Amino acid sequence: MALTTLRQILDHAAENGYGMPAFNVTNMETLLAVMRAAERTESPVIVQASQSARKYMDDVFAKHMFEAAAERFPTVPLCIHQDHGSSPDVCRSAMDLGFSSVMMDGSLEADGKTPASYDYNVDVTAKVVDIAHRRGVSVEGEIGVLGSLESGAGEQEDGHGFEGTLEKSALLTDPAQAADFVKATGVDALAVAIGTSHGAYKFSRRPTGDILAIDVIEAIHKLLPETHLVMHGASTVPEDLQQLINENGGAIPTTFGVPLEEVERSIRMGVRKINIDTDLRMAMTGSIRKYLLANPSSFDLRAIFKPGIERISALCVERFERFGCAGQASKIKTVPLAEMAKRYADEKMAEPA
Repeated sequence: MALTTLRQILDHAAENGYGMPAFNVTNMETLLAVMRAAERTESPVIVQASQSARKYMDDVFAKHMFEAAAERFPTVPLCIHQDHGSSPDVCRSAMDLGFSSVMMDGSLEADGKTPASYDYNVDVTAKVVDIAHRRGVSVEGEIGVLGSLESGAGEQEDGHGFEGTLEKSALLTDPAQAADFVKATGVDALAVAIGTSHGAYKFSRRPTGDILAIDVIEAIHKLLPETHLVMHGASTVPEDLQQLINENGGAIPTTFGVPLEEVERSIRMGVRKINIDTDLRMAMTGSIRKYLLANPSSFDLRAIFKPGIERISALCVERFERFGCAGQASKIKTVPLAEMAKRYADEKMAEPA
């Protein structure tokens, strides 16, 4: 099956009331685990690569791994998404590699650390939307800055995230501004800030409304009922994975992620894309620790990675089933990027001079 755009998958999700987990991958093993889970549950799938993941994998290898995934799993509608593109150039390079979707994160400046002005965000995002739509590629934007409502601090996951602290108002997306942003940029999906953050250390306690602002999602959805909302930093950081790591030589302090029931509640409020990275990392590293502790003389890389692949796949199956996308794959009729580009060109031609 040809690559599917983010817009096509999320349109179908919205029409049928389900949410889409978007899994970050960093190597062949994580990609294979996600794809096996999608095939097993007959789910469409969004696979994401951050800028640092692309650098780690090497763009040439990444390009061919993603092409291989599409070839090996032909019944799975597959969207390859650039996560947190920090500039139009980064997004353009992802399109050149064949990505069917990009995120232009203009909430931060191109250094990935400095909070940007609203005008800067609109300018760079609108520019990427025009470039991408001319190629049939979808675009996700972001309004608001991801960070902790407990501490006001940002995070530096994969080198991305603001430094220092910000006021609470800066860490929550303003619904009215979000509506203006969508109108000004034409994005296909919108990431919003509600108190989640990247990495394992999201919350020091089980999150409630004062540190996880699900009500902001509800307010934005009322103003933008047709816009696909995105929840970043949505890993649940399961307690069993924390225990798996710590019982096998790790030292993860007690931490809390986003409860699955809160994710499911957000899906009912218009969230269509749910980003998941940390859970996959923990599943893999915990599995490797357990295997090596039990098999100290082993140096068989295949045996070392196999339990992690299986554990990641099982976790993805759970997310596909809980979020309602299991069984939806065959119902999505992929439109090639060239046809999506033609539709955009026709729309532009039809606009008043």
